[in-house]
Amino acid sequence: MKKKGIGIILMAVFAVILISGCKRDVGTPEDNAVVEETEEETEDQTKDWMFGYSCPDLSDPFYQVLKDSVGMALENQGNPMMVRDAQQDADVQASQIQEMINEDVDLVFLCPVDPEQITASLEALKEAGIPVINLGVRVEETGLTDAFIGSDDENAGKVCAQDLTEKRPAGGKLVLVESPADAAVNVRITGFEEAISNKGFEVVRRIDAEKTETGIQAEIKSVLSEEELIDAIMCGDDQMALQVLQALDDVGRNDILVYCVGGSPEVKAVLAASESPMAGIGAQSPINMGKTAAKTAAALLDGGAYENEISVETFFISRENLDMYGTDGWQ
Repeated sequence: MKKKGIGIILMAVFAVILISGCKRDVGTPEDNAVVEETEEETEDQTKDWMFGYSCPDLSDPFYQVLKDSVGMALENQGNPMMVRDAQQDADVQASQIQEMINEDVDLVFLCPVDPEQITASLEALKEAGIPVINLGVRVEETGLTDAFIGSDDENAGKVCAQDLTEKRPAGGKLVLVESPADAAVNVRITGFEEAISNKGFEVVRRIDAEKTETGIQAEIKSVLSEEELIDAIMCGDDQMALQVLQALDDVGRNDILVYCVGGSPEVKAVLAASESPMAGIGAQSPINMGKTAAKTAAALLDGGAYENEISVETFFISRENLDMYGTDGWQ
């Protein structure tokens, strides 16, 4: 039974991705805040601090919104931020961090391209006396950073599993779309699998999104040709889910529940369609992560108290509560 609305929405989503050079249609830190700030805003800083922000890929909406959130908070404090996009190249990131060292930045917000390869850069930052706040993906040598702030990825996978077990109490057959090379995705999938353990579910196919030669869409169509009775597909991130949804739309299947971790505007727009197979999202909040990172940085540089490890809340977004978060930006 092919739905009428979901195909149009998916075409629009992929058009946005192609036109923007991949995934740039995102919200700003003011959009869709999870909770209203109840604390007083940080007082204007009198310190003349310069910050650095280094991430793997600013075409990824998560890193873009995280950057905007951190940058806006620092701007409110009167402090500039030097932003560098490594374009998924660990060597480029190392060069850009050296540039930050040469510019004598006071602190670096770091999302590593490669948790191991970044070690030499961390050692250089340590030698230069520049503190590091590690964001998102944990570096291998944690002793070389001053704080880690990330999403509760395990819970993000778990809340998807909890919804699935409610919708399919008798269990069923599953497909997992994952990326073993991505530490954060691994934690999400592990949280999901642990929550469905011993509840009658069977994983009939694992698709490695980074190594598939034919692509996610072709892999999904292949699975459906071999296993018609698939109950659900769990995806490690939003972009995997969009590929899965396109494949399901191509073959006219809206009877399979699709879950993912993320919460980008593109995925929430698909979730909003009443006949979409998109069932729910283990939602992250790069906006809250960025605000937390800026507050931590100010405390660290000012000699105040701060937590050196913070797990930012993740939660479940479904069609029923989508109005709380909206579809025009991140939460």
